[in-house]
Amino acid sequence: MQQMNILVIGGGIGGLTSAIALGKDGHKVTVIERDPQWSVYGVGIIQQGNVLRAMNQLGLLDDYLAASVGFDFVAVHAPNGAMVAKIPSPKLVDGCPANVGIGRRALQKLLADHTLASGAEVRLGVTANSFDDDGQGVTVAFSDGTSSRYDIVIGADGVHSQTRGMLFPDLDGPQFTGQAVWRYNMPRSEGLDSLHVYNGPTGAGLVPISKDLMYIYLTTPEPDNPRYPTEGLAARMVEKMAGLAGEVGALARHVTDDEAVVYRPLEGMMLRGDWHKGRVVMLGDAVHATTPHLGQGAGMAIEDSIVLAEELARAATPDEAFAAYRARRFERCAYIVDRSLEICMGQLGKGPPVDNAKATADMFQVVAQSI
Repeated sequence: MQQMNILVIGGGIGGLTSAIALGKDGHKVTVIERDPQWSVYGVGIIQQGNVLRAMNQLGLLDDYLAASVGFDFVAVHAPNGAMVAKIPSPKLVDGCPANVGIGRRALQKLLADHTLASGAEVRLGVTANSFDDDGQGVTVAFSDGTSSRYDIVIGADGVHSQTRGMLFPDLDGPQFTGQAVWRYNMPRSEGLDSLHVYNGPTGAGLVPISKDLMYIYLTTPEPDNPRYPTEGLAARMVEKMAGLAGEVGALARHVTDDEAVVYRPLEGMMLRGDWHKGRVVMLGDAVHATTPHLGQGAGMAIEDSIVLAEELARAATPDEAFAAYRARRFERCAYIVDRSLEICMGQLGKGPPVDNAKATADMFQVVAQSI
């Protein structure tokens, strides 16, 4: 297709990688982001080899590696702290690590800088109020009272996607699983050389994200889906860590700042029907929000961005491109969503227990396949 005027809704990982990918093909891109501060919470994120491969495709690899910590395996521990498996990860880019840990703010800055350098316009504190799609283009009315016309619109606005609600108002939204995740940055433990996962009723993981920092995550049963106030959040996280074995439990001494605790109820959804309507299409969590048990939520959004740009480049019409994009992405994304939810349900006793080591090894083989 010829170069287009494209609106991307959402200035997070999926939206920004989409803007970068589309900019490389010469499209005119505008990104809108509802948060006027364009901020992200300050913990980290795990990303596997398929993300390094994607960053290489986007031309971001050197900056990405400079901002992250690489590692080549995942260590899995029993509830008593004993290591039970050391799972090697496939290296998908020559000369690079198999996985990285990276701070979310560092990743956001990298993507934001490259988005702006690509020539994209970024408008903050703005949302899309309505779409008027006449088959030839989409006129979008914005929350600031302005409106503009675009050839296509991409909704990359997350698990609670406003775009999805506008396109498909009768669809059920994301479902709460009964589990939540807690995250906190702290000094990196001596010798922490990879992601270390600890199984148990309260799951835990340690992830290096810089020379001096790591983050800890906990997964806890939260059947009533509580909304904890910020005040006292650190003390609550410490309580949740009380049953953790050995050195992991001892890390509770670092959890002192209420504002630094990131607590999130785990929700998921998989859009089994169309991912587009007319000239508006969606990607990332807007169509396949996953729990974090396989560490692939952001990775799937980044891959979506690349595939969507590729299909727009080769297709004759937006509808053809959108259908081809979904066809390439659906099975892979559904695997991540469904398998992650199985692990979650097994941890909660709502389904059969899942062997984490095997599930992780299987996932590595799946995402190593080309997109």
